[in-house]
Amino acid sequence: MENQKLGFEQVLEKALSRRSLIKAGTAVGATGFLGGVSTLASAVSQATTMMGFKNIPISTDDTVTLPEGYNYEVLVSWGDPILKGASKFSVNNNAEDQMGQFGDNTDGMSLFHLQTKDGALDEKRALMAVNSEYINRKFMHAHKGEAMDADAIHKEIYAHGVNIFEVKQNGKGKWSVVKNSDYNRRFHGHAAEFVMTGPAAGTDYMRTKADPSGTQVKGTLNNCGNGETPWGTYLTCEENFHGYFGAPEGTEVTKEQKAYGIKAAVGRYGWWQEEERFDFSKEPNEAHRFGWVVEIDPYDPESKAMKRTALGRIKHENTALTINTDGRAIVYMGDDERGEFIYKFVSDKKYIEGDRKHNMTLLEDGTLYVAKFHDDGSGDWIELTHGKNGLTKENGFEDQNYILVFSRIAARFVGATTMDRPEWVACHPSAPMVLCTLTNNKHRGVKDSHPLNAVNPRAKNNFGQIVRWTPENRDHTSTKFGWDLYVVAGNPALFDDEYAGSANINKDNMFNSPDGLAFDKDGRLWIQTDGNYKNEGEFEGMGNNQMLVGDPSTGHIRRFMTGPNGCEITGICFAEDQRTMFIGVQHPTKAWPNAEKDGVPRSSVIAIRRDDGGIIGA
Repeated sequence: MENQKLGFEQVLEKALSRRSLIKAGTAVGATGFLGGVSTLASAVSQATTMMGFKNIPISTDDTVTLPEGYNYEVLVSWGDPILKGASKFSVNNNAEDQMGQFGDNTDGMSLFHLQTKDGALDEKRALMAVNSEYINRKFMHAHKGEAMDADAIHKEIYAHGVNIFEVKQNGKGKWSVVKNSDYNRRFHGHAAEFVMTGPAAGTDYMRTKADPSGTQVKGTLNNCGNGETPWGTYLTCEENFHGYFGAPEGTEVTKEQKAYGIKAAVGRYGWWQEEERFDFSKEPNEAHRFGWVVEIDPYDPESKAMKRTALGRIKHENTALTINTDGRAIVYMGDDERGEFIYKFVSDKKYIEGDRKHNMTLLEDGTLYVAKFHDDGSGDWIELTHGKNGLTKENGFEDQNYILVFSRIAARFVGATTMDRPEWVACHPSAPMVLCTLTNNKHRGVKDSHPLNAVNPRAKNNFGQIVRWTPENRDHTSTKFGWDLYVVAGNPALFDDEYAGSANINKDNMFNSPDGLAFDKDGRLWIQTDGNYKNEGEFEGMGNNQMLVGDPSTGHIRRFMTGPNGCEITGICFAEDQRTMFIGVQHPTKAWPNAEKDGVPRSSVIAIRRDDGGIIGA
């Protein structure tokens, strides 16, 4: 039966019937895939012992709402000084001011604890790494973007990137930024050179007039989600880089450029009219130097950031890294665009406990794969290596470097499954279980290139779902996996068909467009949303964007937090003792956190704690 002809009842029944057992297909058998992993029980409404808070109602208020017994404080906001001597925030700040200030639109983040003098972990001092994804032009400038000049453009460039800064906790539990710390750094679009590493570094695809070596890149842009490594480095992910590049009308656009959305027009920002490197008619290779996973050592203020070409070039949402049983580093990644793919990287070298210098080379070389989901609940990882699976010169793939620089083209050629915007990926802390949010896809079942299938079962999917898989025999290097749908978001208050969602969605916990995703150390699954917050039409009763908690064993889901008007909830990390949670509130649109004082709303990182000092969520 062709996927396009599958009815919703058929495809969704197949996907959700695997709640009690992730099928592996007849060739391998489910036991090999599960390897003893506890899977989602069929009685998804059963109680959970993982959560010690009551489900909160939706909110349309311009504030952060939390369960009873929880509180929050703003840790840092766009424009706050980070570097020594930086200016205080003002809507009148110029580019030079912004260079030393916290960037705009906070996204992915991680916390790296420092050590005490005797070498023990210091639970009161840490380094925070936070992405600044993009800017809101109408809030960025006092002129609201209506009088753009060179300084205004440079201010926007400096507001992008990554913020590294020290934080400390006082005796009452409050965290604050250490503004004069020697650890504090800003990475942005004009930052000191980033080092290209891996197979594609130094190749013809990377060379520009300013960098004929093809190994030194100026800056990082559109840093969305993140990851971190067990050797203590930060992985920041470059996502929608295409919007920074443009060219005069009529400029020829190659198939490779089209695959990543690059167009001959003014573009979202129009920076190319000020800086030649963003004009792809003059510097066609500059865009190839963005769209990578970037590794940063937060502990070494003198270190350079490394763009890891072995992991492929896509619109990276985030990374989820786990160490396999054989010691190899496994990195799962989503390409956040409608109809794109889920990827996996397997390192060549193996992790060595305590050997940080060696471990920091693990992401330089390895094998890249892309996922194919079958309707029977099985899946394959297809290798994206030159000479395999038809990736040959005869079929237009010149070499491995071409495959890495244009990973999307290779993934589509080998027949990987187009997905409903693969966003954050998360690995369970103690089981070989991986989940990925599929946010939405208005093209699903509408365009021929977005056919219905069991993993993406709804036409005009405005609500999204979360897919889960387990590798064959608990081995993340295996090319076989089994999958199910952990949750299908929907609105059961308005619909009684496929748009009502799966059985673990009800009128009290419904949401749309799952985006951010993370496990805490105890295995609670934190789900953040970036969806429609108008609270009307098919989204009536969903309120502002929110964060929920899921039990991966029972499927139980509760709402934990709602955000201010217009915002996205994104980015999450925990203090080592799990008694503080840090969350990002991106692009609030009205008064939060203090527009009366600041003149504009400001994206911020907040610190959430329990009134009794207990573990978050427990």
